[in-house]
Formats: sequence, C-alpha cells, structure tokens
Amino acid sequence: MSRTIFKKEKWNYLLATFATLYPNLVRCDAAENWQVGFQDPATPIMEGVINLHHDLMFFLWVVLVFVTWMLLRTLWHFTYTQNPIASLSNHGTLIEIIWTTTPALILLIIAIPSFSLLYAMDEIISPAITIKTLGHQWYWSYEYSDYMNQSDEFLTFDSYMIPEDELELGQLRLLEVDNHVVVPTNTHIRIIVSAADVLHSWAVPSLGIKCDAIPGRLNQTSMFIKREGLYYGQCSEICGVNHGFMPIVIESVSLPNYVTWIYNKLLNQ
Repeated sequence: MSRTIFKKEKWNYLLATFATLYPNLVRCDAAENWQVGFQDPATPIMEGVINLHHDLMFFLWVVLVFVTWMLLRTLWHFTYTQNPIASLSNHGTLIEIIWTTTPALILLIIAIPSFSLLYAMDEIISPAITIKTLGHQWYWSYEYSDYMNQSDEFLTFDSYMIPEDELELGQLRLLEVDNHVVVPTNTHIRIIVSAADVLHSWAVPSLGIKCDAIPGRLNQTSMFIKREGLYYGQCSEICGVNHGFMPIVIESVSLPNYVTWIYNKLLNQ
C-alpha cells in the first residue's frame, strides 16, 4: 500500500513539474488563471462548438468593422460644417433592400452549421455504455447500469470533493474528487442525468457537455472521447450554499485499462 502511494505521489510530482516547465505542451482540460478562451476539446461535439464559435466571430468582426466605418464616415461627412444645407432625401429603396436582405443571408449562412451541431449534440448513437448521474446536495452519485456484481447489484459509487488540506502534489483545488468517473476512449457513452433534491447541472467543458439535473426527470446526453486524460467540470446550476464544492472528474483510459478498472470495482463493491 505504501509503495502504491509513493508511486502515485511521484507520478503527480512529475506531472506538476512537466506542466510548469512546458505549459504549452500540456492539454488545457481544466480552468486556468485568467483564462479567456476554450479548454482543449476532447470530443467531436466540443470541436464543433469551437469551430462554430470561430465562424461566428468572423461574421461578428466583419459586421462590427463595417458598421463602425459607416458610423465614422457619417459623423465626418454629415456635420454642420461639411453640409450646411441638409438633404431632403428620406427614402432609398436600394439601400433599404440591401440592409434588410444582407442580415437575413448572414443568419441563413450561420444556421447551417448551427443546426447541424444542435442535431449532433442531441443524437445518441448506439451507446456501448450507460452511466446514470444523480446530483445531490452537494456531491454526485454514479451508476454503471451495464455491470452487476455477484450480488446482482449495479456498480454504484459517490463522488465527493477532496478537501484542500488533503490534496496531493499536482492535484487541483476545488476540482479533485475521491472517485473518478472512468470511461474508455473511442466509445459511444450515454449519460443519464437527474437529481435527488434540487436543480443541478452536470457540465464538463472539455467534453462539450452541460446537462441539467432535474428532480423527477431524466435528461440524457452522450460523449465520445477521442483521447486519454482527466477532464474536470463542476455543477453549473446554483444549488445551495455548497454549490461550488461539487466538482466532476472524468478519467478517460484505454479499453483494456477500463476493463481492468471495472473488474476491480465489481470485486471490491
């Protein structure tokens, strides 16, 4: 047991040192200080969200530059000193058609990738694994509904935040939990989300997931993680005094390691 703890502490120390020396080579799968942009995507859905954001920013800047240019040009050329005699024109059919149809065309162009992304986010593609997530005040419970132990009980466990005074080197404050949600890479996974008491929200930014947990109602979402790693999230619905202390940690591993983890969990439950 002590040897295992020593190896874990050594591994966390190496990760922390590597992240300090080479910050640009480490994946951004958790929030960082003064972060403005997105976390690195790990699912096709999150890649689509980031690409759509970039596309929208292009149109936004084009419209912003054009409107700013028109405003400055109007203020400069139509002052009292430049035009002491005001124009009597009050209609322009051509310009009115242009400023009506152009925004409509822009919205139609934006709608094509937007609707495609919305459809992909809502679609559940033949899931190989189903995980039930239940929000409590203030922790998460998980159930792997595809596996049962020798007592015919589903694999279930609770996930609590690790207190700050119990953190090990390399662990993240307010984001680490005692039990990770372990899933395999390159596998279609269905997440069923609900709550036992009040409204919660199960959100993991790197996976592009944000699903409300509502008492008495089942919501579902899906994920297909493309690379191994630790992905951090938090409850995104104000659920009480300890709302900020119920984090989420998704650990994505290879399929053989996942099978080993499931086997050990079922033996120890």
